Amino acid sequence: MRRRTELGQRGEDLAAEWWTARGWQVLDRNWRHELGEIDLVIARDGVLVVCEVKTRTTAAFGEPVEMVRPAQRSRLRRLTAAWLLAHPGRWQEIRIDVLGVLAPPSGPVTVHHVIGAVA
Repeated sequence: MRRRTELGQRGEDLAAEWWTARGWQVLDRNWRHELGEIDLVIARDGVLVVCEVKTRTTAAFGEPVEMVRPAQRSRLRRLTAAWLLAHPGRWQEIRIDVLGVLAPPSGPVTVHHVIGAVA
């Protein structure tokens, strides 16, 4: 289990770097609530993004972004509402994205970004 936790943390670190390199500000990481946890909350120019990060070492069982199941999508919508209640603000757009990080033991890391993956 420890390797899985370390891989997930590495993926979230890479995701945060990926977002900040593109000019986004990380507002929250691993925000916890009784409903669950949000990996990243980021913002730029009036847009708020709740980002679910899925990290895998291989795509043998599907791309990481494909691993967000319907129950998790529903939970992410509820968590987004809870985050917004806890952090009042004005946003022109609010969306939930998924960032798939493929981090093989050797070779380059790839990132697949799905905008508005959770509707």
